[in-house]
Amino acid sequence: MPLARRLTLGDAVAIGLGSMVGAGVFAVWAPAIGVAGSGILVALAIAALVAYCNATASAQLAAAHPVAGGTYAYARAEIGPWWGFVAGWSFVIGKIASCAAMAMTFAAYAAPESWRVPVSVAAVAALTVVNCFGITRTALLTRILVACALLGLAVVVAFGLGSTAIASPPPLEEATAYGVLQGAGLLFFAFAGYARIATLGEEVVDPARTIPRAIVLALGGAVAVYALVAVTVIMTLGADAATSTAPLVDVLTVSGWPALAPVVRIAAAAASLGALLALITGIGRTTLAMARESDLPRALARIDERWQVPRRAEIAIGVAVIGILLVADLRDAIGFSSLGVLLYYLVANAAAFRQDAAARRYPRALQVVGALGCLLLVNTLPVLASLVGTAVVLIGVLYRAIRLRMGISPPSSDGRAR
Repeated sequence: MPLARRLTLGDAVAIGLGSMVGAGVFAVWAPAIGVAGSGILVALAIAALVAYCNATASAQLAAAHPVAGGTYAYARAEIGPWWGFVAGWSFVIGKIASCAAMAMTFAAYAAPESWRVPVSVAAVAALTVVNCFGITRTALLTRILVACALLGLAVVVAFGLGSTAIASPPPLEEATAYGVLQGAGLLFFAFAGYARIATLGEEVVDPARTIPRAIVLALGGAVAVYALVAVTVIMTLGADAATSTAPLVDVLTVSGWPALAPVVRIAAAAASLGALLALITGIGRTTLAMARESDLPRALARIDERWQVPRRAEIAIGVAVIGILLVADLRDAIGFSSLGVLLYYLVANAAAFRQDAAARRYPRALQVVGALGCLLLVNTLPVLASLVGTAVVLIGVLYRAIRLRMGISPPSSDGRAR
């Protein structure tokens, strides 16, 4: 059974923005400024450039292949099943870790320390239930959460920039080339949410036209938001931002408006929920596409007849995220998540590069820059995270090799194995 096409351009843009303007914009500045120093805006520009190249590749592929699954489906069609599997598996494992990180960020802003684990678990469970009752409900809730996040950021920018005349922040540390690239690597993942639009290709109205427009609009809006926030943080906190646990709250405190800090905390919680909701949705669709091809258990390919969503896949993702929340410290897992996302986009650029002239919307040079950018940023990740991430990717490859060796193939249209 196919998924229903119900998402409009506005819905798709909202889901993309909900994925990008999430917890990262409230938390990424301390580590990014800590490594990039005075080159933070250059790092932001590099991250935005790589994101744009990857976004155009995703848009071009989505227009030609308007189905669920994102790069997993695109790479299968353009360069072969193994490439598609590596992309899909990298996306699923990387984004499951991201989901847990978003849930933890929400709890950090919304609950006292002793309550953070149960609150994060409750958030994942609640949003999984929302996803199980239809994609239009997901899009509506995402719009509300994005609006809350943007309101909080507007307060920070307005009051922060409005009081820069009284701020005398310490100067940023001298930038190094490697530090700037590390900063770009951290900032890149704040823009990675446009993939969520592509993974919903089977549920978007007029996907060949809507998906490319939605990806570019969502990315452009996210870049503008991040640039404004970056300038505000630099001008009010300077080097102090590198050691801040809540830099946007500190912006208001330094600016003489500490009473507005709760607004930012609420906005951060809303943004985290928005990102988490969109992430769970996107992972569920990629899981659905992989299960249809037997690259994941076939039981996950079933679509609920009433709500027309991949309910089993959604529940499985929710359970996996909750499991991580209960047993893991995700500080190192974020680097692991980054590895998965960069591998995903590396394959996306390779698939878009292979498309012929009839499907081409952007020059191949953009895909070359995007692929090289992914490889460059991968090499800035912590060694341990890279090793763990590579090991998990190889485990997935081994699983698929065994499955093929055993002769298990996806079912045909009549439900029988082929």
